[in-house]
Amino acid sequence: QLQKDLEEVKELLTSTTRKRVRDVLTAEKHKLELEIKNQPPPKPKDVAEEEKSSLGGYTVKINNYGWDQSDKFVKIYISLNGVQKLPAENVQVNFTERSFDLLVKNLNGKNYTMTFNNLLKPISVEGSSRKIKTDMVLVMCKKKREEKWDCLTQVEKESKEKEKAAYDTADPSEGLMNILKKMYAEGDDEMKRTINKAWVESREKQYKGDIPMDI
Repeated sequence: QLQKDLEEVKELLTSTTRKRVRDVLTAEKHKLELEIKNQPPPKPKDVAEEEKSSLGGYTVKINNYGWDQSDKFVKIYISLNGVQKLPAENVQVNFTERSFDLLVKNLNGKNYTMTFNNLLKPISVEGSSRKIKTDMVLVMCKKKREEKWDCLTQVEKESKEKEKAAYDTADPSEGLMNILKKMYAEGDDEMKRTINKAWVESREKQYKGDIPMDI
């Protein structure tokens, strides 16, 4: 488009005789030439198409995973159907001492990402890696120290500690109530029915004098 504008300005310059008009057109010509010069060179069609296909579709955040550990590694298992069919460079993992992020490009027209920040303990960036298996990516985080991890991240640890503090009360019946309330709040309809039934039955027994303690 810019090239067409430039050609038109050049044509006008050849036909005009008035100095003021020539000055305006000359200034516009220089401006267009500069814009054209500063444009990035067009990519070859095959490269542009390849980039488009490798990053095509939309990005999906992965939330489901499994993990376990050995003395030397923390292993995170991420299920992705057909991932083994991708070129190896489409599955990328970047590690830092306390985090990693996974990017899987162009799997069935979508990109998949997963990020773990604030890992519970430091890992060795050089010793960590990823393996592509059938319908699965295995992320291997090399432990800096050979010790057991109670969970994957610092956030999970703090969350567990808060829950434990809430249940470690002086009154055991209050601790039980907290657990029941949490189960009821997070449970499905079946769980809610079960807890309601148990609650009604315990109340009936209490009224009959079978359970002296109020739970």
